[in-house]
Amino acid sequence: MTSRRKPILALTATIILGTLATAVPVHQAIATPHKPHTVSVQQTAFHKDRLVLHALERSARPLRSTEPYGSLRDLRALGRMIGDAEVVGMGEATHGSHEFFTVKHRVFRYLVQEKGFRTFSLEGPWSTGLKLNDYVLHGKGDLKQILDEEYQGVYKVGKKSEYRDILQWMRDHNRRHPHDPVQFMGNDMGYAGPELYDRVADYVAKAHPRRAKQVNELYDGLRPTVPSGDYMDQYLAVPLAERQDNARRTGKVLALLEKAGPASGRKADRQAHTWAVQHARAIDQSIRGYSFDVTDLEEIRKMMTFRDKVMADNVAWWNRHTGDKVMVSAHNTHVAYDSYDENYPKVQGAFLRDHFGKRYVSVGFSFDRGSFRAFDAEQGSGSPEQTFRVGASKPGSNEHLLDQVRYRDYLVDMRTAPAPARAWLAEPRATRNIGAAWPVPEQDLALGGSHDVLIHLHEVTAATPLD
Repeated sequence: MTSRRKPILALTATIILGTLATAVPVHQAIATPHKPHTVSVQQTAFHKDRLVLHALERSARPLRSTEPYGSLRDLRALGRMIGDAEVVGMGEATHGSHEFFTVKHRVFRYLVQEKGFRTFSLEGPWSTGLKLNDYVLHGKGDLKQILDEEYQGVYKVGKKSEYRDILQWMRDHNRRHPHDPVQFMGNDMGYAGPELYDRVADYVAKAHPRRAKQVNELYDGLRPTVPSGDYMDQYLAVPLAERQDNARRTGKVLALLEKAGPASGRKADRQAHTWAVQHARAIDQSIRGYSFDVTDLEEIRKMMTFRDKVMADNVAWWNRHTGDKVMVSAHNTHVAYDSYDENYPKVQGAFLRDHFGKRYVSVGFSFDRGSFRAFDAEQGSGSPEQTFRVGASKPGSNEHLLDQVRYRDYLVDMRTAPAPARAWLAEPRATRNIGAAWPVPEQDLALGGSHDVLIHLHEVTAATPLD
C-alpha cells in the first residue's frame, strides 16, 4: 500500500509516496536573423515526440481485454517478455481502480496456464495469507468473513470485489486441479494475527516441550485480542521503549527456534520446523516494524526500507521452500527498481532483483484518465473511501505521450523498445502515482528505470468495495 499522510501511517503500511513534480520551463523560440533555417525548440520537441511515438508503436502489443475471462492469446507477447522469470511483480498506478485488478487476474490466469506459476502474492499480512491460502486450497472458512476480519484499517484498500473474484477463481481452479493447486500468500508485516502466535507455540509444545514455557513467557501479552484494525491503531500508542522491548522478545523466540532445529531428521519434522521458524519470523517482522521511532525522519526511512525488504524476503522464502513461481501484486512503487522518494531508500522490486537477478521481472501500469477509490488525504486513513476522478493527462507527462499510441490498451517491453523510446523512457517526467489517498502530487518518474514492462490503459474505473 502506498500513501503519504503523516509519518505514523507509514508504520501501519500506508505510505503515501509523493514529491512535488518539478515544473518544466517552457522555452520560447528565439528568432535569429543570421540563421533563418534554425528549428525552434518547440518544433524540435515535436519531432522528437513523433520519433518516440513511432518507436513506441513499433514495439507496443495490443491488450485485447482488461477483463479476466476469455481468450488469453494476446498475453503471449507478455509471456515472451517474462521469459523464464521465477517472480513477476505486477504493479498498479492506483490502489482503487477496477482494471488494474482485473488485468492482474487475467495475467495470473495466463501465468498459471502457460508459464507454470502457482502462487499469487499480495502486500497483505503473512497471517492473512495463511487464512486465505487455507480457503483457496481446502475451502476452509467463509471467504466474506475472512475478508471482513482481515482487511481492516490500512488494509481496507484491498477489500474489493475484484480481489475476491481472484480468490474465488483460485478456489475453483483447485477444485478442478486438486493435485496441482495454486496458492495465496501475504508478504507484508503490518499485522500478525493471534493464530500465528498459536502456531508457533503449538509447534514448540510438540517438538520442544521443555522450551514451551519460555516461548509462552516471551509471547505473553503480544497476541492481538482486538480486531486487526483496532490492534494496528492501538499498538501505536504503546511507548517506544516497550515496543522495542517487544521486538527483543520476538527476536529471542525466533533465535531460539532457529537454534533448536527440527525434532528429528525425518522429512516431516524438518518441514514442520521450517514453517514454524518462518511463522516466528513473520511475528518478529511485524513487531520489529513497529519498533522504529516515527518521530525521527531517519528512523522512518529505516522503517520503510525494512518493510520492503521484509516483503521481498518473504516472497523469496516462499519461492525457495514451495518451489512455486510467484506473481507479486502491489503498488507500482513496491514492484519497481527505483525509489521515487528520498524517504523510501530502497523498494521491494530492488530487493527482489538482488534475490533473483533477471529471474525477477517488474511490470508497471500507467493510465491516461479515469476514476479510483481512495480516502481523502487531508482526513486521513480513518476516513471513508470515496470515488475520485482525474481527467486526461497533461502535455509533458509520461501518460500524455503514452496515450497517443494507436492502441487503446497495450503493453511494451521497455528493455527492448527502439532506441528513441528507451531514451525517452529513461528521462524522469511528471507521472501519476496514486496510492491509498487523494489528492497527492504527481512525481517525476523515469519509467524505463523503474520497470521492465509497462502496461498502459487509456481509461480506468473505480473498483467495487465489498461493502
